[in-house]
Amino acid sequence: MQAYRVSSFETLPHLETIAPPKPQMGEIGIKIKACGLNFADILMQDGTYQDTPTPPFTLGMEVAGVVDALGPDTDGPAPGTRVTVFGGQGGLAEMGCFDVNRCVVIPDAMSFQDAAAFQIAYGTSHVALEYRAKLQAGETLLVLGAAGGVGLTAVELGKLMGARVIAVARGAEKLAIAKQAGADHVIDATQDDLLAQLKALGGVDVVYDPVGGDQFKAAFRACRPEARIIVIGFASGSVPQIPANHLLVKNITVEGFYWGGYLKFKPHVITDSLAKLSDWYQQGKLTPHISATFPLTEAQKGLDFLKARKSTGKVVITID
Repeated sequence: MQAYRVSSFETLPHLETIAPPKPQMGEIGIKIKACGLNFADILMQDGTYQDTPTPPFTLGMEVAGVVDALGPDTDGPAPGTRVTVFGGQGGLAEMGCFDVNRCVVIPDAMSFQDAAAFQIAYGTSHVALEYRAKLQAGETLLVLGAAGGVGLTAVELGKLMGARVIAVARGAEKLAIAKQAGADHVIDATQDDLLAQLKALGGVDVVYDPVGGDQFKAAFRACRPEARIIVIGFASGSVPQIPANHLLVKNITVEGFYWGGYLKFKPHVITDSLAKLSDWYQQGKLTPHISATFPLTEAQKGLDFLKARKSTGKVVITID
């Protein structure tokens, strides 16, 4: 089978022909139809992601496809069932084997592409906003990187949860997409004085930050008393330093958040969230935004498209 593999952190990943894997006990074998790309894949190919495997390995964190086989003495969805899995790796391939406990049956109304774009982006935003930040209706939510894979879902979910949403993104096209997703106010990160704009809007109660850097600093200074800042990532490449004395004075809480980590110590948080998100999808309340698709043979183009910040929402690799 074909798989897009990292053989070394010093060289680019490449498409390789390898033997199809066979599911072991506790695993499920899947014929992969689509794989969602994430910024973490870019970090992983460079060896800088917190959960990077030891090479060689196949990139691709989240997949959708059809159950092909179950491992010995393993209970799970029957062969032929449409499923999605957050595997952490192994998704950019024609077939893959994953932990059966991470397998989620896809609703009939959900396409493979939507399913591959769904778990990490919506799961990250939902658990961050509801479980960690405890976002309340009527509060003001600031979303940085609001047109990105996770940022756009934070805008959509924040509005669905009853918040006033301020979206920050780069350029008119991305701001228009954030507005379409439900943002009440939009701020251009390339032109506007972010702090001044946020203060003019009355400050913020919750900050959703996958960016870091100078945007974190401006958001921090715009926080109202008892605000919560959810640290999602550092797409800017700059990890901000937090002045603890300011936390004290304004009673601000800064919370680190890594969605995949909950699978290891509180998996029910993830499964409960995905069940609610799936229900919202089937009710027509959520609409995944996929800005580009590429075939497996052009997986690097997809990663480059994501790295160059040309994408909005998700980028998906399709696999025949």
